[in-house]
Amino acid sequence: MRLLVLGGTEFVGRAVSDEALTRGWRVTVFNRGRQESPHGAVRLRGDRTAADGLSALAEGEWDIVVDTWTGAPSAVRDAARLLAERAGHYAYVSSRSVYRHPVPAGLPEDGPLVDASPDDGEVDYARAKRGGELAATAAFGDRALVARAGLILGPRENIGRLPWWLNRIARGGPVLAPGPQDLPLQYIDARDLAGWVLDAAERGLGGAFNTVSPSGQSTMGELLENCVRVTGSDAELRWTGPEPILAAGVEPWSDLPIWVPPGELHEALHAGDVAKATGAGLRCRPVAETVADTWHWLRELGGPPPQRPDRRPVGLDPDREARILRG
Repeated sequence: MRLLVLGGTEFVGRAVSDEALTRGWRVTVFNRGRQESPHGAVRLRGDRTAADGLSALAEGEWDIVVDTWTGAPSAVRDAARLLAERAGHYAYVSSRSVYRHPVPAGLPEDGPLVDASPDDGEVDYARAKRGGELAATAAFGDRALVARAGLILGPRENIGRLPWWLNRIARGGPVLAPGPQDLPLQYIDARDLAGWVLDAAERGLGGAFNTVSPSGQSTMGELLENCVRVTGSDAELRWTGPEPILAAGVEPWSDLPIWVPPGELHEALHAGDVAKATGAGLRCRPVAETVADTWHWLRELGGPPPQRPDRRPVGLDPDREARILRG
């Protein structure tokens, strides 16, 4: 298979490139050249935000294109239009953020969506992803696959959620562990997302799929206990209910990554309907494997983990954590 990855060097895009290369596919990556490309991939350079930024894609044919773009939908529109007659399938990695709030538990792919346009410039994340979906579908029709991911974890994460927990727990001592301990989580390992996207595109699947694990694939307790185990830390998880955490002004999802208390936001982020994707072959590895492999990657880095410049770093300040634990 001939694969073109628009991006292909960071987190999900890199997972797609690595998986395809492992399969023996012929991989081309197109990006600005700011990160090291996967060994064995053909490298094309360009800036999708520039007037002539797609010139390197003026020639060439591919069986599958994978696009992980999170910016202006017009960039997806321009790339998809350019490639529509020279590529067989276009897989766009979107997000479950495209659903209009409030998002009830168990919402399937035909739920209400935010208003957006494929011609939009820089807009908020939800509109950007929905506009990208519309752009891909307008150019490729039923040859467009839309993977609506949710929380994405795993090696090479550049948001910092699981890396923050691992590094915090590795420091040891009392750790503010947000409860309830059995709070269900819904996420996907970037490598499982990559594998499913390539499988689905190769099979010619089109349309939208919620591509995360079934709700309850893991729990907050299981996630943090695995962090303690793989780091070999003496950390003591101090399980604390949502009420005192919220009363202290702690922001769910950002100050304490991954965690959101039970309620409307938890239903939106951790209780989606994934029957369509699992019916189409989506399988998710155990959380223990994701945690262990992410810790192994962090130790190999020899420095701080990568951080996307368009995202604010996550995590709770140590002094604030200590004050909350003292009560």
